[in-house]
Amino acid sequence: MTSPLLQLTTAPDLVEQVYSRLLDAISEGALPPGERLTQEDLAQRLAVSRQPVLQALRLLKKDGFVEDAPGRGVRVTQLDVGWIAQVYQVRGSLDALAVRLAAERRARLDEDVMRQGRLAEKGRNVQAMIQADLAFHRAIYQASGNPLIAQSIDLHWHHLKRVMGAVLQSSQQRQTVWDEHEAIANAMAAGEAELAVRLVQEHAHEASMQLTARLSEQIQNFKTGAQA
Repeated sequence: MTSPLLQLTTAPDLVEQVYSRLLDAISEGALPPGERLTQEDLAQRLAVSRQPVLQALRLLKKDGFVEDAPGRGVRVTQLDVGWIAQVYQVRGSLDALAVRLAAERRARLDEDVMRQGRLAEKGRNVQAMIQADLAFHRAIYQASGNPLIAQSIDLHWHHLKRVMGAVLQSSQQRQTVWDEHEAIANAMAAGEAELAVRLVQEHAHEASMQLTARLSEQIQNFKTGAQA
């Protein structure tokens, strides 16, 4: 006789929607590091019951985006300079593998990816810049022909989005980023695998240095303000 299964009390898609909405808010800074989150408040703001919020917060805690807060509830996890540097080490290795495979196939990226990136570079919408940057790297992962690369890096992108905006505020840095993107894309299309790998590793290293330096500055300013 087959054992009965317990009925599910929460629709999985609703939990996923709450998780996705909260993750986007954390990634984009709408829910900043250190902000306290409670089930009641989030359920009211999202117009859902407390149960999907509870499940979503458990997933966010497992993925490192929230942590237990003193007293009651949870809070958005503070960004850590060392952690971001480690994420970029992983990203740099996966990007290098992706461009090598793509260059071996002489893959050409969709021209619209570069066009949207250049448009975002000239604008002031930081979130559009971040999305354009993500689209470029995801296009490389797809061009590699290995779907495991994108799956391996996907979660880390949400951590990186939390600090990318600060660097992209600089117009000079925005242009540099897309100049580097264009050089990488050209090397891939020409089948110059070693050049593409070197360029993407330099790109990842420079981005890591910029992000960690800006994050360190922000953390120091926060501590100075808190002590004043």
